[in-house]
Amino acid sequence: MQPLKKLQKFLHWQKKPKPEISLDTELYTQLAPFRLPLILTVLMMMFGTIGYILIDNMSLSDAIYQTGITFTTVGFGEIAPISDAGRLFTITFIILGFGVFSFSVGVLVEVLNKGDLIKILKERKMLYNVARLKNHYVVCHHNDYTVELTREFRENHIPFVVVDSNPNLEEEAKKYNYPYFINEEPHTEIALAKSHLSSAKGIVTLSKNIADNIAVIASARLHEKEVNRRRPYFIMTNAVSITDVEKLKKLGADSVVSPTKLMAQRMSAVSQRPEMENILEQFLYKKDTPLDIEEIKVPSYSWTIYKKLKDVNLPSYTKVNIVGIRDEKGKFIPMPNEETIIMQGSKLLLIGSGESIRRAKKVVRKREQPEREIIHV
Repeated sequence: MQPLKKLQKFLHWQKKPKPEISLDTELYTQLAPFRLPLILTVLMMMFGTIGYILIDNMSLSDAIYQTGITFTTVGFGEIAPISDAGRLFTITFIILGFGVFSFSVGVLVEVLNKGDLIKILKERKMLYNVARLKNHYVVCHHNDYTVELTREFRENHIPFVVVDSNPNLEEEAKKYNYPYFINEEPHTEIALAKSHLSSAKGIVTLSKNIADNIAVIASARLHEKEVNRRRPYFIMTNAVSITDVEKLKKLGADSVVSPTKLMAQRMSAVSQRPEMENILEQFLYKKDTPLDIEEIKVPSYSWTIYKKLKDVNLPSYTKVNIVGIRDEKGKFIPMPNEETIIMQGSKLLLIGSGESIRRAKKVVRKREQPEREIIHV
């Protein structure tokens, strides 16, 4: 079995991931009205075939062909001489066939006019597309915050699914280029299942009502326990007041952003040092900036554990600078000196180009000290 699995993986013959909710039952319910027209069509074909065999002694293949062109009224004429009784049978068969055809078309038009079948087919396709996502973010509640956040996600190639109960969500998704969206109440189990939260990296809830955010956080943490997830979901949310920020963190949010506080801090910083405004814009918000800043976690198996910064000498591998270290308890050391020891669970705050930081991650994640000339930028 093992070689077969390897061959399937090599040939990309692996089974496609399936959504936790496939909507097959709803689809079968919508297709149920077509059963009677289908049965009547089969019976009419059998009736015509048997009739032509008994009346005009046609072969089975000729009888089926004559029945088909007569039932569909394509007008090819008789494939063999037909008796008067056979022609009377043909007229009767055409009238009955026209009635079955008209009934079938009526059923088809009625089902399509309701719009439920098309809606279910679109949603079913969406669920299968969402099931292919890995390490994506589930963004709950569509509003101005969601529009701006998803724009940033798209630019940084971060997969996401938007979940909202707005009945016009499909139009909003087309307007704001949401590739995947789920039209459900975000805190419900069905919404979590349809958004494939079990394989997601985290969840972002951006409702302006704190009660909605609390409901989503509680549902996500409960879902986390039910699926026995090894790594907890990273949950982000927003809040207006400082009291709400503390409340949401206690309830399970990993990060709570307060727009009011952020705006006040930004305005305070600019008012004290106006010259820093352009620097902040260039460094933090401009997309094509040559510098980047990122905090990376040192794995427990890393060769850098329990070594001094001067012995690790990370800048010699790649052009990055360590501007801060955070220990496992959250204590932050800005601008650490060369004697600072990298402890287990530490996080390094690096500054450099995006490529340099990616290379630095590879160096830190190795079990043994690599050769400097191999990874040098």
